[in-house]
Amino acid sequence: MTDVRRRDAPGVPRHLFVLAAVSIVMLLAGRGADAQERPRYGGELVYVVPTEPASYDGHREGTFALVHPLAPVYSTLLRFDPTDRTGTKVVGDLAESWTVAKDGRTYTFKIRRGVRFHDGSDLTSKDVKASYDKIVNPPADVISFRKGQYTAIEAIEAPDPTTVIFRLKWPAASLITALASPFNWIYKADILAKDMHWYETHVMGSGAFVFVEHVKGAYWAGKKNPSYWDKGKPYLDGYRALVVKDGNAQVAAVRAERAHVQFRGFTPAERDSIVQALGPKVTVQESPWDCVLLVGMNHEKKPWDDKRARRALTLALDRYQGSQALSKIAIVKSVGGVQVPGTPFATPPAELEKLAGYSHDTAKSRAEARRLLKEAGVPEGFAFSLKNRNVPMPYEPVAIWLVDQWRRVGLQARHDFIESTKWEADLREGNYEVAVDTQCSYAVDPDLDLYKFQSMGISGNNYGRYVDQTLDDLYQKQSRALDAEERKKWVRDFERRLLDEEAHYAYTLQWHRIIPHSAKLRGWTITPSHFVNNQLDGVWLSE
Repeated sequence: MTDVRRRDAPGVPRHLFVLAAVSIVMLLAGRGADAQERPRYGGELVYVVPTEPASYDGHREGTFALVHPLAPVYSTLLRFDPTDRTGTKVVGDLAESWTVAKDGRTYTFKIRRGVRFHDGSDLTSKDVKASYDKIVNPPADVISFRKGQYTAIEAIEAPDPTTVIFRLKWPAASLITALASPFNWIYKADILAKDMHWYETHVMGSGAFVFVEHVKGAYWAGKKNPSYWDKGKPYLDGYRALVVKDGNAQVAAVRAERAHVQFRGFTPAERDSIVQALGPKVTVQESPWDCVLLVGMNHEKKPWDDKRARRALTLALDRYQGSQALSKIAIVKSVGGVQVPGTPFATPPAELEKLAGYSHDTAKSRAEARRLLKEAGVPEGFAFSLKNRNVPMPYEPVAIWLVDQWRRVGLQARHDFIESTKWEADLREGNYEVAVDTQCSYAVDPDLDLYKFQSMGISGNNYGRYVDQTLDDLYQKQSRALDAEERKKWVRDFERRLLDEEAHYAYTLQWHRIIPHSAKLRGWTITPSHFVNNQLDGVWLSE
């Protein structure tokens, strides 16, 4: 491999060597992807996970902190092709094949024979049905994070051990994509029948790796499943996911080759630091990222029950200046609406600028924010808490930016940086005034990116705590529209009501994904989602 280590030359700024190294390494990474290398068996993949989840249940949680260490243990009905950089191509996992009825309302899946859970029992259609019943129609005391994505499903049937049928209330353009969620792990039906909460505190799947242990605050470990259905896989003997919460320590682990990769992402400066240290021993992959931080406003707390106050918070933000400044130091970049900029359903910039907080005339927007606050009875210097997750990147720099922006319209936000589990619990329970919330999807699609914002009771993670029947109707209209142009219209209407007319939530900046990893790591492809491509069955180490 070409040597990209730094060699100083007179008059050439040091940072140009780093940028050149990045460019060369990325080029070599592309060449490596084209080469048909023979996978090597053996070895333990070591990677970093920056935080920990509240439970072990994939149906309940919405964080990479669970998917990264436990996805290798589980199978899903469908999955995204691990070789597809767009993260949009759906292939079968447990599903060997599937058909769709002419009316678009019946989906029939044939389940692979010979798949076994790690306890030795056979996996059948009964387990797939029980798992999706829990996701789509959970009991009152069971949290299903993504149930709002499946409102089109009327019934799930398992007429024989190898067949699962999904019957829909109406045709749904995004059903196959939604069913491929990397969180939709298939659980054992007999266990769920006895205790629907069992998987919150226990682990037992049918994936390429068998769960070994989780030492909280230290690591997760898994070992090769010798009975995995896909013969010849996995290639690795096992994996170890190190829990490293400090950002500098994460970079140090990859730089010092104590870890092969951190699958979530690093900042541009962290990438450059790793490339400068490792040279030809590192590969860099980059991608747009279907992830964004939101400003969540608790509609049950004053003054945020008044849309004038909520609208003022978004009008105060200079997103364009923020993009220029924050993209240099954080994993955020583009100014966008409810869809990733440049994707089929994204709002064109000229249209986006008509929404509250997206105008380039920041002075005018902030004057309007002050007027609305006064009209809503919010006094000058009003103080409130901004609750935020203690994952430094990008939560901390974005929150610091928000606090500064709101100060410019006479608001005093106190940044409360709290542990992830407490942050998530407070948002779920409505124990907050304003919070940094997030919406990250496993595929760029309006159904998957917008389901969160439906009314409480429909969405399991609408932390704004509002009911908006008009918004719910718009969601259904865009979801049912099979014509792309018609669907775009409904997405625009949904976006306008969510971000402008009612200002239920405020978007900050779209993320940008950067993964510098050991060149020894092969068989892994970046996608626009940090939730996808973590099953590790096709990953191998070159030495």
